[in-house]
Amino acid sequence: MTALKLTDLISRAPWREAVTYRETWPHEYVLSEKDGQQELLEAVCERFRAGEGVTGRFFRMKNTYLFIGDHKYWLMTHWDDMKPGVNYVLNRASLYRDRRDFVIQPGDTGRAEDYPLRPEFRG
Repeated sequence: MTALKLTDLISRAPWREAVTYRETWPHEYVLSEKDGQQELLEAVCERFRAGEGVTGRFFRMKNTYLFIGDHKYWLMTHWDDMKPGVNYVLNRASLYRDRRDFVIQPGDTGRAEDYPLRPEFRG
């Protein structure tokens, strides 16, 4: 099979809404094994390994995000700790195009109307 571009893999993936977070932090996800998205997961991990990820914070938790098109992507497991045959989650959320793409803080729910007027920043 010819290797697909990352954007093609993304567009073909069966993204599903994370219903648990529908009202608090809307995003989508795919499962590497259950959804047959091993190639997409590996392509994203290659980008992280190449240093293309950007460090951000989701409340107190630091994470690394990959920005592609109108979405940011992240993993719940570090890309160097992944093992073959294990079902991993690849998440994505629409970009806000403001500092919330990098730092999520108390009082922020992911809805535009809840974004703090004077966002706190701690490096």
